[in-house]
Amino acid sequence: MANKMKKQNTKQSPWALSFEEIFKSLGTSEHGISESEAGRRLKEHGGNDLSEKGQRHGLKILISQFTSPLILILIGAAAIAFFAGEKIDAIVIVAIVVLSALFGFFQEYKAERSLRALKKLVSVKTRAIRGGAVMEVDAKEIVPGDIVHLNIGDIIPADIRLIHVDDFSADESSLTGESAPVFKNVDLLDSKKSLPQDLINMAFMGTTVASGLGEGIVTATGEQTFFGKTAEYLKQEAPETNFHKSIREFGNFLMKITFVMTLFILVVNAALGKSFFDSLLFAIALAVGITPEVLPMLITITLSSGALSMAKKKVIIKSLPSVEDLGNMDILCCDKTGTLTEGVLALADYRNFDDKEDEQLLLYGLLCNSTEVGKRKKSFNNVIDRAIWESDKSVEARRDFKGFKKLDDNEFDFERRRMSVVVKGPHGNVFIAKGAPEAITQVCTFVRKDGKDEKMTKALEAKIHAEVAKYEEDGYRLIAVAEKQYKLNDSHKEEEHDLVYLGLLLFLDPPKKDVKASLLTLARLGVAVKIISGDSAGVTGKICSEVGLKVVENRVITGTELAKLNDREFKAYIHKYNVFARVTPEQKYKIVEGLNKSNHVVGFLGDGINDAPALKAADVGISVDSAAGIAKQAADIILLKKNLNVLTDGIIYGRKIFENISKYIFNTISANFGNMFTVAASSMFLNFIPLLPAQILLNNFFSDMPMLTIATDSVDEHLLQKPKKLSIKMISKFMVVFGLISTAFDLALILPMVFLMKTGPELFRTAWFVESSISEMLVTFSIRTKLPFYKSAPSKWLVLSTVLTCIVVVGITYTQFGYNLFQFDKMPTNIIMLIVGVLVSYFAATEIAKRFFFRKFEEVGD
Repeated sequence: MANKMKKQNTKQSPWALSFEEIFKSLGTSEHGISESEAGRRLKEHGGNDLSEKGQRHGLKILISQFTSPLILILIGAAAIAFFAGEKIDAIVIVAIVVLSALFGFFQEYKAERSLRALKKLVSVKTRAIRGGAVMEVDAKEIVPGDIVHLNIGDIIPADIRLIHVDDFSADESSLTGESAPVFKNVDLLDSKKSLPQDLINMAFMGTTVASGLGEGIVTATGEQTFFGKTAEYLKQEAPETNFHKSIREFGNFLMKITFVMTLFILVVNAALGKSFFDSLLFAIALAVGITPEVLPMLITITLSSGALSMAKKKVIIKSLPSVEDLGNMDILCCDKTGTLTEGVLALADYRNFDDKEDEQLLLYGLLCNSTEVGKRKKSFNNVIDRAIWESDKSVEARRDFKGFKKLDDNEFDFERRRMSVVVKGPHGNVFIAKGAPEAITQVCTFVRKDGKDEKMTKALEAKIHAEVAKYEEDGYRLIAVAEKQYKLNDSHKEEEHDLVYLGLLLFLDPPKKDVKASLLTLARLGVAVKIISGDSAGVTGKICSEVGLKVVENRVITGTELAKLNDREFKAYIHKYNVFARVTPEQKYKIVEGLNKSNHVVGFLGDGINDAPALKAADVGISVDSAAGIAKQAADIILLKKNLNVLTDGIIYGRKIFENISKYIFNTISANFGNMFTVAASSMFLNFIPLLPAQILLNNFFSDMPMLTIATDSVDEHLLQKPKKLSIKMISKFMVVFGLISTAFDLALILPMVFLMKTGPELFRTAWFVESSISEMLVTFSIRTKLPFYKSAPSKWLVLSTVLTCIVVVGITYTQFGYNLFQFDKMPTNIIMLIVGVLVSYFAATEIAKRFFFRKFEEVGD
């Protein structure tokens, strides 16, 4: 029996089996299975969830902290220092690496735990019949053969063959992209059918009950469901984030430059007759000194700070680098339902045959509802009925509604595509039918025209069809209403004939009120929006127009069109056009993947099962807390509210983070390599090592301290207007230009001390230590902005940490500790004055140089 059940899950078509056949194949009955049998099947089939292949557990997160090129550089430098006898230096480097890694680990692990906690908050309970009794069961413990009850608002826990429905419809937008609910029946279907859209006697895992009641047999759980099959896409590795790529490229670039320059300096010093061992230690210390060992920690601190700020706005960050990629995003792909729209149907209009508003049409549309016979509920199960009742247009209909009593009804089914009721009113009984326009017109023999009932003719029917086509092109969901006077109190489907056609109810999923402003903000931030919807082209195009999203060439590209394109044409279409409709999950994935491969930073906002593959393919996968679990698993960022305003805030946060990390990189690369150029040049004429290894490490330590507060720094507004990427080409140009400026002013200090003042090694090293440490911190206030420094206010923490560190740098040279451990010497007044002059001149030169540099190599916004 177990093998048979397993085969049933994967190969048979439960929608093509009778009730007796499905009961027999799954070894169950109307009374359900026993608790003990459920436990046995749970062990055999596994839990009713998906194996989360993309989930990062503690050990994996910890290991990932030690795999970046920058960390590897530091580990290598520590190993060399240790074997060269500089054990203290090695311990300091390793300590920094470990602290940075642990800090990053705790931050990312905390984010993972937050997501897991969020998932627990939205765990699903299901009512199942076991041993003849109805009980609540955790959805993860549902097994094939369980009989489950479904009610409005329930999340459907598994794939289910329906055996009883009462006005039952399902919201399958998370699976198919369709915003309108799908009404279900229990009739047998052709076994050749396979698309969820066609299987109307099935309810699918991850979708929700939109109206009515249902009961069914669980036919598949976990990875055997349509949900699980969609998840196969997620087994592919997630693409490396652009931020990770940039940092990896920067690390590789740094390793090459460091190796070449260090080897050059080692060879030059040895060739000039200096002690090889001293030269080796100096080269090692210099390699450590020019390595930005604080960068990994700074990145983590800055990203964590941004993540914390976003958390205050109800955003959970799963992966810290995704914060940065969010800021660099230049294309956002999203569905229209729930993003551009409210995600609910609303009554837009009601038009009779004469194309006029008709209160009787609206009233009859509301009277023909899905509530139980004899009840006058104001809380309707059906979304169509709710939309009519809650509309501002139905004031009179709601008032007149109280004068009628529902006597009998004929439930909606897919074959008829309509429902009907008998109601008792002030003037007797009325038979009312409501449904798809073509389903209503085929049972109408009259039309209410100019207040009179006229015989339905081909011309009148053609006019109705023309009106229907026009409204459907405009994106409306249409419901037709008809009626006839009726003498009986009960009704049968066979009575649906000789009706009088009244008119049409028009529904729309309305756009969000603030979405137009959000789209304008995204455009101002340089983010192109592409709509990828499973809904119809008409509805999608209309909504885009209403919210101010210009449809390229007024053309909505459908999934059918995309399927006919070759790879070259497909690539051209996804770049040229911005609105896509009736697309499949695979096509969503291919669109995102195609944009990603064209050097764009792509974000994808989705919350449905059908969105999961695209979420995984995107540089930034964004979902919401109400999303299907598989969508949240695939996403990098979880929004507690599906709102584009939250995204625009996140983009700005991301860009601030990028700019602040860039400040550190540009500042450090220019100062450190400026020092290396200086060492290379001074090695030609100095007969001693310019700085001792311990002095280099202390210099590096002090100059990095203020940089740890860079995450708090303000960012100029014009730097936030466009997405950017960390460019190795730009870094190398900056390194050469500003490194040489740094070297020039270092030599402006060194040459007078060596050739005019004839300073000894201790005083020389002390003076250069102070000048190089302070100059690197001071020049930060120029490099941190492309504006004149006085037009851009730094954060108070950056100013305070810089001032305090400068005081410590100068102060340590006058302490016994500094004399004994670092071999500093007291600086006379003339040396101090020379240092001050060099620092002021260096800062001024940097201010002038940056104006010309950014004007030549980068466009600066105003």
